[in-house]
Amino acid sequence: MSVNLKGFGFVAPEDGGSDVFIAAENLRGALNGDKVKVKIFGEYRGRREGSVVEILERANKIFVGTLNKVGGKVFVTPDDKRIDRIILPKFREKISGNTKVVVKIIAWEPLRGQVVEVLGKENSPGVEVRAILRSHGVEEDFPPEVQAEASRIELMPSEDEISRRIDRRNLKIVTIDGEDAKDLDDGVFAAERDGGFFLGVYIADVSFYVRPRSFLDKEAFNRATSIYPVDRVVPMLPRELSNGICSLNAGVDRLAMACEMKLDLTGSVVDYKIFPTVIHVFKRLSYTQVDKFLDGDKILADCAENLNALKKIRELRKKIRDERGSIDFNLPEMKILLNDAGKPIEIAKRIQTPAESIIEECMLLANETVAEHTLRKKIPSLYRVHELPNSEKVLTLNQLLAHFSLHIAKASEPSDFQKILAKVKGLPAEKVITSYTLRTMQQARYAAENLGHFGIAAKFYTHFTSPIRRYPDLIVHRALRGEKIKNLEEIAKQSSERERRAIDIERETLDLKATEFMQRFVDQQFDGVIESVTNFGFFVELDNGVDGLVRAADLRGDYYNFVESEFALVGQSTGKSYHIGDSVRVKLISANVKLRQLTFELVSDVANRDLIAKI
Repeated sequence: MSVNLKGFGFVAPEDGGSDVFIAAENLRGALNGDKVKVKIFGEYRGRREGSVVEILERANKIFVGTLNKVGGKVFVTPDDKRIDRIILPKFREKISGNTKVVVKIIAWEPLRGQVVEVLGKENSPGVEVRAILRSHGVEEDFPPEVQAEASRIELMPSEDEISRRIDRRNLKIVTIDGEDAKDLDDGVFAAERDGGFFLGVYIADVSFYVRPRSFLDKEAFNRATSIYPVDRVVPMLPRELSNGICSLNAGVDRLAMACEMKLDLTGSVVDYKIFPTVIHVFKRLSYTQVDKFLDGDKILADCAENLNALKKIRELRKKIRDERGSIDFNLPEMKILLNDAGKPIEIAKRIQTPAESIIEECMLLANETVAEHTLRKKIPSLYRVHELPNSEKVLTLNQLLAHFSLHIAKASEPSDFQKILAKVKGLPAEKVITSYTLRTMQQARYAAENLGHFGIAAKFYTHFTSPIRRYPDLIVHRALRGEKIKNLEEIAKQSSERERRAIDIERETLDLKATEFMQRFVDQQFDGVIESVTNFGFFVELDNGVDGLVRAADLRGDYYNFVESEFALVGQSTGKSYHIGDSVRVKLISANVKLRQLTFELVSDVANRDLIAKI
């Protein structure tokens, strides 16, 4: 059951048939996500229409909302606007109004509940982000038994275990990460050797410390991934592991899994070895330091051989991926900077730097090498798969591209999409077309079967390089150790679902802080590009990455109809149109933090930068 904010819903039948429309008065108490039994009695706008006759399974019993008191009655208004007020019968606690709480439902018709956690006053530092986490069922603290198990883990590798491993402590291995990173998964070392290159990728051996069926393992499976909301990290593993014994900190011995590769002068792998090792990271480097070195700065002289070889390997590997058609979406990420009180002070665009690209190419290559190894050795394992785009979505994309005199002919090879993105590079509509092309793709997921990775044009691909923050990587390490893993399909499904949950949480917290930041710019004007069009208006993305709605009802001078095939609103009398990709100037009318929505008013079609507010 999927319930719309306007109150009606749709049910997707288990047999794969067409959706069933459910009017608001026929929901019979069903909520978004519930599993229901439906009786079909007619059609609505070409779709089957029905009524809920039984609620088979509730999707959620826990909700987050704002507690208020009116006339002696205490109730919670859920953050999810599709859900009615929740009454709190016999509530006696001394909690003032406008307080964020977590409520457990005790009766469904009408909705009644009890408070199980008080998060804090609305708009207090960190409370809104914590509310988003709880609304997705995420607890930040680890259960006592998990924390106790983590506290008993040794602080340094034992000499007995070190003696069993191939020793790589003599190599000047470096880690390259962001300045504020604390969980360091991967170290690298490269050198020009024997008419080619040696590349060693060394990954924290989390599988040695997190054993199957332990409390740590069960919790890691449940979380499946670390989550990165805008103001914090919710780690998959307790910090004793993620920031301690499993983190490849400089100057200390650490257990690792090595993938050492010999590359020829073209960058192709001609030989490799995968084995448990012990390493001693020579130096921790930041992306900023490495980028300065690559620009000619004389710093990091003691790492110069390694970094120069890594630079050459990066260029060769990028060329190989480009030639086989790997799609580079290269969309800048929105990064929101917060002050100590958690208030947004700046929105910046984060674009991948050469140093980040070096690490990306090394990790991609290690992941491909390990995936091919497990297949050739017939080792049951997990894979990261990305399947062919859906043909209907490609058709829709081509309808959009037609407005820019572009067309994807086959859409069966990644290079078909790569060529389109190359053609729109530098155009005002580049980001819109790139984003729409990305939405055309299937979602990458985990599977027990290797199905290839369409986006990076790889026949073999897995996730091996981040076991501190991704459960599938931990499973791949166990497979490489020779451990038999029986429930690979279950792990793949759980990990894929938890990954999507993490993405939703991260996006929601970004939207929250972006809206909060934009409150100061109400009544100011901005440049923007129309990124999507609906029957109720169009969304405009500003230069800083935030977006908001221009309502069709607010467009002056005509009545505008939504023409889906044109991706446009078209004036009924004038024929004037607003298409995806059009540049416009807008005025910010409101920034609603509760709804995380910006509302714009159209000023004109042509941007005049002298009158545009500076964000």
